[in-house]
Amino acid sequence: MAKYELDTLRHSTAHLMAQAVMELFPSEVVKLGIGPTIEQGFYYDIDMETRLTEEHLKQIEEKMKEIIKRGLPVVRHEVSRDEALKLFAERGQSLKVELIRDIPEGETISYYTQGDSFFDLCTGPHVEKTSELTHYFKLLHTAGAYWRGDQTRPMLQRIYAACFSSKEELKEYLTMIEEAKKRDHRKLGKELELFIFDPVAPASPFFMPKGALVYNGLVDYMRRIYKIYDYQEVITPQVLDVDLWHTSGHYEKYKENMYFTQIDEREFALKPMNCPCHMLMFSHHRYSYRDLPLRFADFGRLHRYEKSGVVAGLTRVRTFCQDDAHIFIQFDGIQEEIKTLMQMFFISYEHFGFKKIKIGLSTRPEMRVGSDETWDKAEAALKAALDASGKDYFVNEGDGAFYGPKIDIQVADALGRYFQLGTIQLDFQLPDRFDLKFTNDKGEMERPVVIHRALLGSLERFIGVYLEHVGGAFPFWLAPEQAVIIPVKNELHLEAAQVLAKDLKARGFRVRVDDRNESMGLKTRQAQTGKIPFMFVLGDKEIETQSVAVRKYGEQKSEVLTQADLIATLSALDADKIPAALRG
Repeated sequence: MAKYELDTLRHSTAHLMAQAVMELFPSEVVKLGIGPTIEQGFYYDIDMETRLTEEHLKQIEEKMKEIIKRGLPVVRHEVSRDEALKLFAERGQSLKVELIRDIPEGETISYYTQGDSFFDLCTGPHVEKTSELTHYFKLLHTAGAYWRGDQTRPMLQRIYAACFSSKEELKEYLTMIEEAKKRDHRKLGKELELFIFDPVAPASPFFMPKGALVYNGLVDYMRRIYKIYDYQEVITPQVLDVDLWHTSGHYEKYKENMYFTQIDEREFALKPMNCPCHMLMFSHHRYSYRDLPLRFADFGRLHRYEKSGVVAGLTRVRTFCQDDAHIFIQFDGIQEEIKTLMQMFFISYEHFGFKKIKIGLSTRPEMRVGSDETWDKAEAALKAALDASGKDYFVNEGDGAFYGPKIDIQVADALGRYFQLGTIQLDFQLPDRFDLKFTNDKGEMERPVVIHRALLGSLERFIGVYLEHVGGAFPFWLAPEQAVIIPVKNELHLEAAQVLAKDLKARGFRVRVDDRNESMGLKTRQAQTGKIPFMFVLGDKEIETQSVAVRKYGEQKSEVLTQADLIATLSALDADKIPAALRG
């Protein structure tokens, strides 16, 4: 058994890196912020004049290895608040002074020394001497980070590092990082002409024709699923009077993420979510228990203000669309509905090629609406539903929505990275705030429960995650270009290619003819670079036998098919628009 936990090794290596930085830059005051461990290593936020480069990171690594060889003792010291403030103030460590002042009265204050010259505020634990640290770390890159996440505070330099307990684990992780760079959705989106970003609309993507085909393909997929699971699609406004957001509670709990405007001397807001609109729609009609569950689905655009420091490609944007739905249901129908939802979610995720799935139950946050009694009831209902589903899950304390607990579903991509996609949220609050009622089987008025659910989540974010998962090679049914037809050389070949293209387009397939005056080699390479599922070649032999030379993306050899067999093959692949488990 290892002497130290991996988290201890990582935390100690973060201190090691901080010491190396301070030794390499003795002529300036290097102010240390925080250096927590993260999933694959650690980071440290540092305030210093020198802008760190890749060459600096290499120098820091070498200095870290040198400090390891020194075998410096690592010693814990407990001090009073006044002693700690004096110690760190004398060294110009103003960020640490701020952290010390925020430590609650009565809590133990400790710091660690490494040798005679370095010390850092920390609760520990740490290794006993620097020679016990491994060399299995790698400084990855730097990034800007506002002190304590506050954009009104100074921008620090954050150094990210990978750290593992074995050479093999580090090598595997670094290989994964290199593969992730190749799969970066921002890089692939540009190369495949799917979307662009422009400063005129910060953090708001423009989808090009090919990207729009993928986007609409996902919407069409959800609409096909909705028919199977009995959803009704609705359309709602994007700009609504703030009175609606006061009623829902979003104005008080979420307004810092909302956009506002004045119209006719009234204050309005762009909607950040669809749920208040659906509550309003339910309230305008009289429903009975026979109408429930009532499932409203909505693909309306949403707008949320995200700080510039957290937006990232498609995975964190300011305008997006969700495959959003709200289910109005009786309390005793919750478990059966969630059972159906879990089936719908798992079938869909596996259809998209996500094999590893994790489920989390997120409970009440500090900032919330509603009584503890109602939250107890809601959390118990979700837990019972998850227990009945037979699926393994973990509890994520305090991460629920402000109006109710939720089930969050994470999927692992091809590189083993987990991303949250689906969410199922149980809401007793909004039906109460909007005074929603239906007539139960006794003829009495009863309050419904609302289930908020999204399967893919934000379509923008899903495209970013999925693009990296498949490395840009979409499945046939979703690919913006499903095939390119290449005539070998003469007019006869071109004419045959155009006839085949017309036939395939009439059958709903997305194909084009590459009739450019370029070599076969160039056209073939570009078809592969474009990650087009199929390349069809037509020459003398194919025209004579009414066949097609078919080459799949990623394969070297071609297969000759009759045109009838080709159409049958493509039709079978296109049937994947609906998962096999849900076909009639």
